[in-house]
Amino acid sequence: MSERDVFEYALLRVVPRVERGECFNAGVLVYCRAQSFVMVRTHLDEAKLRALDPEADVAGVRAALGAVEGVCAGGAAAGQAARDDAGRRFRWLIAPRSTVVQPGPVHTGLTADPRAEVERLLDLLVR
Repeated sequence: MSERDVFEYALLRVVPRVERGECFNAGVLVYCRAQSFVMVRTHLDEAKLRALDPEADVAGVRAALGAVEGVCAGGAAAGQAARDDAGRRFRWLIAPRSTVVQPGPVHTGLTADPRAEVERLLDLLVR
């Protein structure tokens, strides 16, 4: 059996109308401290979005998900977070906020391959 490391993950939820509280999963954010790994994958189901809010700003939601991807990736796309390590970017991204794209609670697990875990969780919980 290969060595497994602790990882943390949070789902990204789309809340088209914050006052109603209805939401659906549109991404997963995974962090593994032992491997200095942080990654997000998103998948926006436009039919779900329009079912909850027929007048939803699809481009705005895509932009918000893209902003999360940029911060997660680091580099120039991360803005001020570009200098932060993977853990600090993860903590910033999971901080509660009242916007259309919100992080869910953090969960933990064990994995030998955090990159594969991102895909597994995206398939299981988002798509």
